[in-house]
Amino acid sequence: MSSSASLLKLAGRSCGRATGPCCISTTRPALSAQCPPAVSAVTTTSHRPYRTRAHPTPTPTVPIIDAVESVLEGCEVRHAARLKRWNTDNSRRVERRIAYLGERGGPSAPTPDEIKADIEKNGYRRMDETVEVALQLNLDPRKPGQSLRGGLTLPHGSGKTFGVAVFTDDEDLADEAREKGAVAAGGSSLIDSIRTGEMPTSSFQRTVATPDMVPQLAPIARILGPRGLMPNPKLGTVLDGAALINGLLSQMSGTTNYRTDRDGVIRLGVGRASFGPDAILDNVRELMNEIQSIKPESFGRGKKGKSKKASKGAKYYLKAHLSSTQGTGSVLVDLRTIDPTSSFFMSDPLKV
Repeated sequence: MSSSASLLKLAGRSCGRATGPCCISTTRPALSAQCPPAVSAVTTTSHRPYRTRAHPTPTPTVPIIDAVESVLEGCEVRHAARLKRWNTDNSRRVERRIAYLGERGGPSAPTPDEIKADIEKNGYRRMDETVEVALQLNLDPRKPGQSLRGGLTLPHGSGKTFGVAVFTDDEDLADEAREKGAVAAGGSSLIDSIRTGEMPTSSFQRTVATPDMVPQLAPIARILGPRGLMPNPKLGTVLDGAALINGLLSQMSGTTNYRTDRDGVIRLGVGRASFGPDAILDNVRELMNEIQSIKPESFGRGKKGKSKKASKGAKYYLKAHLSSTQGTGSVLVDLRTIDPTSSFFMSDPLKV
């Protein structure tokens, strides 16, 4: 059926009449004149622009410099709102605490004067939000060589400190590790304490080990593995001698570990809001150089079970978003400004 016949059939159904002179007319003016306004609307809106799920409005991209400034500005706005709310509710907060301790407090409960002094001494504590990068790569982790994993030390750190456990049979090395700040250090005795639950895994967030200790970790592999605590040479956590102490210090100071998830996305914190834009941009630059340096020779998502080599012109970076801990959304970053191979790397294309 032609488009004209379909239109006429729709017009006849809309006007509620049997097929007659007004519905078999082939000219649009005659149809508009003899049919109700509803039919006229049908005939005139067929060429209007529209947006559907298949044709969504494209999201604008922002250069990385502007994206960092936008995220940090949102952090400052939320901080100001929380501080204002704290100051507004301060007196009511003191009154509620005094009333509660007056009814249920014991002999050792603080007095009203002590409560007021404590509130004045320990005022509002600012929440230092984490700035995170979500980088979607054109990778399929199911295929060999396309699952990226490693660790890097950011120039300004990640803003986090971690407790580290050291596995070594060398008593002198274990004593030095404890002096440097390790949560626990030892050999078979430490393994037994973790296996029996005497040393909870919640007391440390990272582990380092000497190469000879890796086979001995088999009894606790099911405890450490699901928590991501197994020492791994790819993460730089299997070291020996003096390198072990250096690895301990780097893990304690916040060496950042990254890994692609099942969708080929890497999510990584690149600093705190208190770092400022320059420090965060330095950390992003270091991250992107690291991701570019480990780019696999072949990449791309294809049908499962079929290999797919990177075709000429295939994109390695698909999307990049920047967000903060309590932000209401993320900022879509212009890929040209975070691609180390681009001439606009870490700059604003409109200002170059």
